[in-house]
Amino acid sequence: MRAVIRTQGKQFTVNEGDVLFVDRYCGSSAGDEISIGEVLLLEGEKDTKIGTPLVADAKVTVKVLENKRAKKVTIFKKKRRKGYQRKRGHRQELSVIRVEKIIG
Repeated sequence: MRAVIRTQGKQFTVNEGDVLFVDRYCGSSAGDEISIGEVLLLEGEKDTKIGTPLVADAKVTVKVLENKRAKKVTIFKKKRRKGYQRKRGHRQELSVIRVEKIIG
């Protein structure tokens, strides 16, 4: 079974057992189970359910494997011949999740 889910403003196509990197879930720690109710599409072997906008009574259960930070992204701004330079950095907080169950 395959599903299209929406979590934290982004859409993902998932199968059972898939591992995803998503923005960190607030208050979650490794080993937590999270239920995602925003299922946009369910595709089974015989039929496909398309939500308008969500599929009723469908959910995807995921398990948080770890919380970590992504590699650093460097932001550098410069205006030539003006003496203006700014260097900033950012590391995005991520959760690594595994899709346990697709219910629909």
